[in-house]
Amino acid sequence: MNAASPTPQARRLWSSSVLVLLGALSSGIAIAYGPCVVDDADREVCLDAPAERIVSLSPGATELIFATGGGERIVGAVSYSDYPPEAEEIPRIGSYKRLDMEALLGREPDLVVGWSSGNPTEQLERLQDLGLTVYLSEPRDLEDVATTVERLGRLTGSASTADRVAAEYRDELAAIEEQYGNADPVRVFYQVWPDPLMTVNDDHLISQAAALCGGDNVFGELGSLTPRIDKESVLDRNPEAIVAGGMGEADETWLDAWRDFDSLEAVTQGNLFFVPPSSIQRPTPRLVEGTRTLCEQLERARERR
Repeated sequence: MNAASPTPQARRLWSSSVLVLLGALSSGIAIAYGPCVVDDADREVCLDAPAERIVSLSPGATELIFATGGGERIVGAVSYSDYPPEAEEIPRIGSYKRLDMEALLGREPDLVVGWSSGNPTEQLERLQDLGLTVYLSEPRDLEDVATTVERLGRLTGSASTADRVAAEYRDELAAIEEQYGNADPVRVFYQVWPDPLMTVNDDHLISQAAALCGGDNVFGELGSLTPRIDKESVLDRNPEAIVAGGMGEADETWLDAWRDFDSLEAVTQGNLFFVPPSSIQRPTPRLVEGTRTLCEQLERARERR
């Protein structure tokens, strides 16, 4: 049996497509066939092909790229990019606060993953002026972590792995919410830094994680994302639990300064808690791990009432 001849309408559509393509080629217009996504600065980021040489400008971005399955394509990263362990072997291109531009450019990246609020603005702009493709990452809520993984997965050509990781992350968060959604509130103070003393407001990812556990951030209403406060304001708000991250994954010394304040309910109840900082201070899928740790700690605070 002979195949059916194309209809006149189909022939016209095919002819129009060919003419558009030929016209674009003859006029020098580039036709992109690579991945395109929109980053957290609402900019379209397109590549001619999935990235093969990636430079990461924050420890969180490094971890996010590994989460997508694209870690082996990272050819440069900033200091403190330490997770997973393989990340420590990546050549360094400065710190997130001050990039070594010569080292960065020497890695010849086809994709740079930057941190909008952490990297120096003038250096990010310089990279773009030099013609490098820069994806600006700034996850602002728990869902943004999943969408960032998905976007980076497309840019690295590992969408199937990235989509699976994002789905598992969302499922874990949903399970935490179901487990603790009706728990009695616990007034909590999270210490980001001791000197100057800093905390987070309710817009911060850490506070959102605490809210999933039934935590009520005593400084949640403050205007800044990471506001500076003083010890007197902590004493005045008298949190039921104090949580700190510390300088290392097992360094709980930041909590010691609070043990002398017997007027604090968190001290009298023994609710001084430590969460390994990289598990809750980086916007990566490991937020699930840090959130579960925090939830278990706040549950202990409830049991001590």
